[in-house]
Amino acid sequence: MSSPDITEEDRIAVQSVIRTTSLSMGPWIGKFEEAFRRLIGSKYAIAVNSGTAGLHLAIRAVGIQLGDIVLTTPFSFVASSNAILFENALPVYVDVDPVTGNMDTVQLAQAVEDLTAGGESARRWLPRKLPRYFDDAGHEIRATLKALLPIDVFGQPADMDTIRTVAVRHNLPVIEDSCEALGAIYKTTPAGKTGDIGIFAFYPNKQITTGEGGMIVTDNEAYAKTMLALRNQGRAPGDNWLQHTLLGYNYRLDEMSAALGASQMSRLDSLLAARQHVVDLYSKYLADIPEVETLTVLPTTTRMSWFVFVVRIPRGADRRAIADRLAAKGIPVRPYFLPIHLQPFMMERFGYQPGDFPVTEDLGKRGLALPFSGIMKEEQVELVCRALRESL
Repeated sequence: MSSPDITEEDRIAVQSVIRTTSLSMGPWIGKFEEAFRRLIGSKYAIAVNSGTAGLHLAIRAVGIQLGDIVLTTPFSFVASSNAILFENALPVYVDVDPVTGNMDTVQLAQAVEDLTAGGESARRWLPRKLPRYFDDAGHEIRATLKALLPIDVFGQPADMDTIRTVAVRHNLPVIEDSCEALGAIYKTTPAGKTGDIGIFAFYPNKQITTGEGGMIVTDNEAYAKTMLALRNQGRAPGDNWLQHTLLGYNYRLDEMSAALGASQMSRLDSLLAARQHVVDLYSKYLADIPEVETLTVLPTTTRMSWFVFVVRIPRGADRRAIADRLAAKGIPVRPYFLPIHLQPFMMERFGYQPGDFPVTEDLGKRGLALPFSGIMKEEQVELVCRALRESL
């Protein structure tokens, strides 16, 4: 589906680590983090071993705990909701915009107003099976809205100005899940910068890769100090190796991964340009298949950062049959995304049903991720598009 773009310089950077005795928490971590501080313009950058770890640390840093509500969307990779559930908090969903798949900010504004007001107004946003939360004394905790978690879907930033306005009005921290949007620019602001905390991820299909890995960016000193401690087994400043002030995790990124990440960051612009070139090729050949929809890039997205290339097939088409026909021709494709609220665990625990978030479900039913990476050749793109036309 996606091949990482690895150069000889990348390999040399990784090999240089093996020739030292610093395999963890060495100089490459600092170089990798500094590259992000420069790119994003943030005061702090904290490397971790996955985007999921970054999301979890952000949830911890803003103080999300038992029974708290975090507003997000069900059109995302499951980690954005899992990180909330790790802290026994409650992910509450708003549907998404049908054009971008990003958070519907009209619904968001209404949900924040209703959840803040409480009562019946709030109830319509909550899941059918609402968990009951109790403190250590046995007193029931009322679920209360505490944060917003928008997603920059497929590499296009969410409507962050509107989200930020709602957040400021209600004094809510914003965790921007930019795991798919490294290098994207919203108006004049890099993705990940508009929120109080931004998160990036570096799985092999991402814009840059470290194999596994993630990065947290923030301007908030208190958040940064908390997350630095939590990623390193809860060691706060001044703790020695066997002192642990906080309940933390082993979320550190190793030096080999950091070296690969720093090397890749040195050519981020060329990596993004290569992906854009492949997108342009897809657009050229898909023009002959008018029934297939491609993603619309909004004017507010000054620079798109293509993570995956997802098309939408016609409503009523048999996606599985299309995928099977493509697979028979040696072309792998994937549905993208499967709605989070319809994952078996979420349906069982919270009582979600088909029809709860119709836009998310429509995009989930029709989305088809095509093979995509910055090193694809024109003949490969043409082959995929020809096979897709025949399969339709």
